[in-house]
Amino acid sequence: MTLKENKKETHNPHKDRSLVLRFRAGQNIVITLLSFAFSVGATRLFLELTGYPKLGGGELHIAHVLWGGLLLFAAALIPIIFVNDWAATLSALVAGLGVGLFIDEVGKFITSTNDYFHPSAAPIVYVFFLLTVLLAFQVRQNRPKSTRSKMYEIMERFSEVLDRDLSAYEREELIQSLVEVGKSEDRKELSALAESMKQYLQTQNSKVKNIHPNFLDRQKIALIKFERKFLTRPKLRIAILIGMLGSAIWSLVSPIFFFSISKNALEFQIFYEKLISNRLVRNANGLNWFETRVLMEGSLALIILVAALLILLKKEKIGTWLGMISLIVAITLVNLLVFYFEQFSTILLATFQFLVLVLIMRYRNRFILNK
Repeated sequence: MTLKENKKETHNPHKDRSLVLRFRAGQNIVITLLSFAFSVGATRLFLELTGYPKLGGGELHIAHVLWGGLLLFAAALIPIIFVNDWAATLSALVAGLGVGLFIDEVGKFITSTNDYFHPSAAPIVYVFFLLTVLLAFQVRQNRPKSTRSKMYEIMERFSEVLDRDLSAYEREELIQSLVEVGKSEDRKELSALAESMKQYLQTQNSKVKNIHPNFLDRQKIALIKFERKFLTRPKLRIAILIGMLGSAIWSLVSPIFFFSISKNALEFQIFYEKLISNRLVRNANGLNWFETRVLMEGSLALIILVAALLILLKKEKIGTWLGMISLIVAITLVNLLVFYFEQFSTILLATFQFLVLVLIMRYRNRFILNK
C-alpha cells in the first residue's frame, strides 16, 4: 500500500476536534476562584501586619510575583504529568494561589516607578477576579450534551474505577450515562463501546464497596444538610432581609459622610487635600469620580432598601429580582470606584454583598421559581 493510499484510508471527513468541558470543570474553577481570593487577601494582610518585609539583601529583592510565577508553572505541570482524577483539582488550587501572588503586584507592572501601592492596582485585581467569576458562571451553566461530550465525561469518570474509588451511587450514574450513549443516534459507532463498558460495570456489582466521599464531596453533603435543616424559607428570608439592610447601611456611609463635610468649606478642603496627597485625585475634575461613586452608592442603597421592603410585604418575586439586580450592579460597577478610593479594605464589603446575592439567588431558585 502506498503512502498516498494510506492517507486516504486514515482520513476521516467527520473528524471532531471541538472543545469539551471536563466533568468537574465547574468545581475546579470555583476552587481557583477561592484560592485566588485567599491568596490576594492573605498576602495583603500579611504584608500590612509585618510592615512589608523584603526577602533578599542589597540590590536583590525576591518579590512575591516570582513565587506566584513558580506556582503557576507548577499548576501547568501537574495535569501535564499526572492523569489522576485529583490532578486537575490540585492544579486549580495551585493556579489560584499563583495568580493571586502574581496579580497582587500589578501596580509595579503598570507604572514606570514600579509603584506597588498605585491606586489603580486594586480595581485591576478586582476586574480580573470578576472576569474569572463570569467564566465560572459560564462553565457551570447547564447545556445540552452531545453523545461525544457524554462519552468524554464517562471516560473521565472511569478513572474512579481504576482507583477503586467508585461508590454504588456513582456506578449507577455511570451505567445510566452509558445507556443514554447507547441509545444516541448521532454516534452509533459508540454503542458497542458503551455496551461493553456497561456490562463491565454491572459485573462489578458485588465488588463495589461503600466508599467514603472525598473532602470536597463531604463539604457539598454538609452544605446540603445545613441548608435543609437551618435555611428554611422563613429563616432564609430573614437572613436575606438582614443582609440587604446591612448592605444598604454600609453603602450609605460614604454618601452621608460626603454630604456632611460638603457643608463645611474647611472640612471639605482638608478632605480634598487628603485625596490629593494619597494620589486618588489629581485635580478638581478627578473629584467628579468620587462624587459619581457617592451618587451611585447612595442610589443603589435606596433601591436595595426598596427591594427589602417589597420582600417584607410578601412581594417576593419582584423584591428578590430588584435586590439581585442592584447587588449585581454594585458588585460589578460601583465597587470598581470603591476599590479605587478605598483600596483592598473593600474586600470585606464585596464579599458581604456577594454572599447576600448568593442567598437571594438561592432563595429564588428554591422557593419562587420552582413552585
